[in-house]
Amino acid sequence: MKQEKFKVINFIRELIVTIDKELSNFPKKDIELKNRIRNNSYDILELSYEANTTSNIENKEILLEKIIAKIKILDFLLNLCYDKMIINNKKYIKFGEKIEDIIKYTIGWIKSIDQ
Repeated sequence: MKQEKFKVINFIRELIVTIDKELSNFPKKDIELKNRIRNNSYDILELSYEANTTSNIENKEILLEKIIAKIKILDFLLNLCYDKMIINNKKYIKFGEKIEDIIKYTIGWIKSIDQ
């Protein structure tokens, strides 16, 4: 179980680094979208640390479900960037792979709690 927690946090940290790197040349007219992406990614990291430190199982599951909801919102925002041609297909796929890893390991984390 501990390995899953730290993998999720590590994947989220990698995603944040990738977001900062890949979205550095964001158009000024879409700066609000960039800020939402960045803030959402930091919210996901914060929620994962909260879930990692809480001992209350019900709160932990709620936090993990919030992570999944936030990551899906992040996926939507990145999809919007792709639709607006702010990011190319290669970057979109790169983000998508990281998002899939986060969702997969978060679901695994939830399942490990339920057992």
